[in-house]
Amino acid sequence: MTNPYLGRPSSDFNFQHIRYEKSGYRATVTFNRPEVLNAVIYPMLLELREAFLDASFDDNIAVLVLTGAGDRAFCTGADLNEQKQFIERPQDYWKWMGAFIEAHDRLRNLGKPSIAQLNGIVVGGGNEFNMSCDLAIAADDIYIRHVGASHGSVAAAGATQWLPIIVGDRRAREILFLNEEIPAAKALEWGLVNQVVPRDGLDAAVDVMAEKLYRKLPEVMRYTKQQVNFWRDMSWGVTIGHARDWLSIHADAGETAEAVRAFGEKRRPDYDAVRRAQTFGVSETPKVSTPQDCPHCGAKGLPAGHRFCGECGKSLV
Repeated sequence: MTNPYLGRPSSDFNFQHIRYEKSGYRATVTFNRPEVLNAVIYPMLLELREAFLDASFDDNIAVLVLTGAGDRAFCTGADLNEQKQFIERPQDYWKWMGAFIEAHDRLRNLGKPSIAQLNGIVVGGGNEFNMSCDLAIAADDIYIRHVGASHGSVAAAGATQWLPIIVGDRRAREILFLNEEIPAAKALEWGLVNQVVPRDGLDAAVDVMAEKLYRKLPEVMRYTKQQVNFWRDMSWGVTIGHARDWLSIHADAGETAEAVRAFGEKRRPDYDAVRRAQTFGVSETPKVSTPQDCPHCGAKGLPAGHRFCGECGKSLV
């Protein structure tokens, strides 16, 4: 009979959106959607949750490394192409957030140290996964950035809780309010990462750190991690349920819909229009109609206000 309290061979898992590998004392989880800069979708969150639990239960594993496929991105947070559906079904965002929360809880509570290997850009929710890891090593040509106030929703699931603890209050506000790129050198100075190395030395640097972590007492390490997690766990625990509900309730808000439309149309959101709507006594930004598809040629994502298809020219009315 299989012991449910032991890990399984990584080959037992048929993951589609992550890679999960075990080698000696080390487990490596890789965001594996390089074609979309390793953006996160719901099925990926379920796979991450399963992999983190297995790594936690496998007594042969002493260290977990989290990284991204390719060399362009570690992770760029939620996939906005998936998020479009939440404008029509905001209750589904509540379910999505549940999987997001569970993945982070399992990563933070592995009982073993974890290393974020930042092989490319780290954006939004990607930085929340970075911060859920214990330590981080970055290639010297990457940057970290949050974009919620400019292009998406509130960074309410990790960033608002943990950035003030890691970098301090004023720097956290700068990151979250201005949404500017933080080059690797500045990320090191601010404490967002532990080391910055040339790209061709990234694997070796992670190997060295993983070996150092392996040469520690496992029970002492587990309890040390539990205690050091106190402030992150407290801020997360008292706010994450509220964040989950707020984000799902506002998934169909006008600001969110405009940001998602702008992403699909490869433009900046119309900030002036959003503010004008508020200025003229509207308590909430008006709901924005979702993009339309052409019934004749099948072109997708056409602006909601257009009467004719930009591809075939036929009437959309």
